[in-house]
Amino acid sequence: MSHAPVDKNQKLNIAVLTVSDTRTEENDTSGKYLVEALQADGHNLADKAIVIDDKYLLRAKVSAWIADPEIQVILTTGGTGFAGRDSTPEALAPLFDKHIDGFGEIFRAVSYEEIGSSTIQSRALAGLANRTLIACLPGSTGACKTGWTKLLQEQLTASHMPCNFVGYLTK
Repeated sequence: MSHAPVDKNQKLNIAVLTVSDTRTEENDTSGKYLVEALQADGHNLADKAIVIDDKYLLRAKVSAWIADPEIQVILTTGGTGFAGRDSTPEALAPLFDKHIDGFGEIFRAVSYEEIGSSTIQSRALAGLANRTLIACLPGSTGACKTGWTKLLQEQLTASHMPCNFVGYLTK
């Protein structure tokens, strides 16, 4: 896994997108959790938005962030289930240059320990596009905590070994 050497204290610019037809800034506990968690780890909040469950609006917002050289990570919450309008995987997977299959696999394995077989209804996924990591988490705050503390926190830390994503995301 060869990538550019990075400062072991490298902090990233992270955008947070809540995908929901009903959430507002006032009741978006999952988006709020992700913002607080990334800032607590010293990362910078690059942008935050709430977009309804519409695959074209999702693609438009995420595509703009992917094209922004200042944004290195995009975290989404919501739209990964099987409800009628859940379309985050269908909207965002086509934007990936590379799929990170292990993200969804590990998320569901860890989540199984917390919620049992209900984890099969999670379509959490991640990928890389234009040197940007896109991680799509379920909409529950508990799932966002699991995703952050069990996968993303370490992988967004330059000193985490034997490997992490920071070198792929920084120029």
